[in-house]
Amino acid sequence: MATDHIQKLQKAVRDVPDFPKPGIIFKDITTLLSDGELFKNTIDIFLEANAGRHIDKIVGIDARGFIFGAAVAYQLGVGFVPVRKKGKLPYTTESMSYTLEYGEAVIEMHVDAIGKGEKVVLIDDLLATGGTAAAAVKLIEKIGGELIEAQFLIELEFLHGREKLAPFPVRSFLKY
Repeated sequence: MATDHIQKLQKAVRDVPDFPKPGIIFKDITTLLSDGELFKNTIDIFLEANAGRHIDKIVGIDARGFIFGAAVAYQLGVGFVPVRKKGKLPYTTESMSYTLEYGEAVIEMHVDAIGKGEKVVLIDDLLATGGTAAAAVKLIEKIGGELIEAQFLIELEFLHGREKLAPFPVRSFLKY
């Protein structure tokens, strides 16, 4: 992996203190999206991680996973599958609930989005506590897909989110 790409991306991620609430330091990636070279570098590191693999589908989590996942799927010439918040997909769905700090959330995927045995890579912008990603992995399996790897641009290692994704391989590029 191009170390210079990683260093440029790490330097460009903006810290926003006290967002969305006091005590949180938000990792803002809009700086990577609005700069053509940085956005290309971001997609390139995902592409490099998936070079030479047999992949049928890229699954992206609502909403920033859509940005990276769709671009990667396009470049690989494979299908893209959105995982969305409950009630946002128009066709028959499977759903999975997961626990949030103060309550529960539900994500959904179309029942026919992944064929039985299709090889899938999950892509999202951030791995924090791992709840949303773990629910997405369960959806992939419930529909019949085989997860190759879960990939994240950023991982907040101190939150131990990858533990919720075991035994699946997890890859992150920028670690905090």
